Formats: sequence, C-alpha cells, structure tokens
Amino acid sequence: MSGARRTARFLCVLLAGAGALHLVRPAPFDSIVPRSLPGPARCYTASSGIAELGVAGLLAAAPTRRRGGVAAAALLVAVFPANLQMAADWTHRPAPSRSLAYGRLPLQGVLIAQALHVARRG
Repeated sequence: MSGARRTARFLCVLLAGAGALHLVRPAPFDSIVPRSLPGPARCYTASSGIAELGVAGLLAAAPTRRRGGVAAAALLVAVFPANLQMAADWTHRPAPSRSLAYGRLPLQGVLIAQALHVARRG
C-alpha cells in the first residue's frame, strides 16, 4: 500500500470518527465554536460533523481520493478557529488539559500537510 493511500485511510478514519462524534456527542464541540460566529453553535457542530463524514467518504474511494485530500485540507483549515477558541478557553485548566488544547494547534498543520499529500498523490 502506498504512503498516500495509507495517509488517506488514516484521515478517512480520523474524519469519520470525528464526524460521528460531532453528531452523537455535540456538546463538547459546541463549546469550542468561536463565539463571534452568528447563530447557534449546534448548527456549526452539526455542519462540520456532516462535512467530516462527507470528506471521509471522498477519501475512502480511489476515484475521489485526490478531491478528498483537497476537501480535507480545506475542512481542516476551516475548523482551525475552533482549535484556537479551545486553546484560549482552556488557559486556566490543569496542565494535561492545556497540553491537549495547545497540542491540537500544531497537529492541525500536520493533518493539513497530510491531506495535501493525498491531494497531490491520491
């Protein structure tokens, strides 16, 4: 199995799991939706969950894998403000929680790079 295919499979599982969690247990995700966005947080949580499931589907199928990589990169960029909100909100939490919130920031860059790798190599 090629590196791009392994990466696509990893992103597929990650996004499918995250998408399902957004829909099944939305409250934690609602809490990190940037408050500056108009409308209810739940709308953004549900929309991002549906988008994650859709992108996972694109990554799963060979004919749409490259488009899935582009879509995954765009989605990961789009949800980055939620990671920033989480990091800002968790500054007073215990060290392990802060580490999780802060660690998500550079990890997002790695995931975006992986998605772009899939987009280039399919």
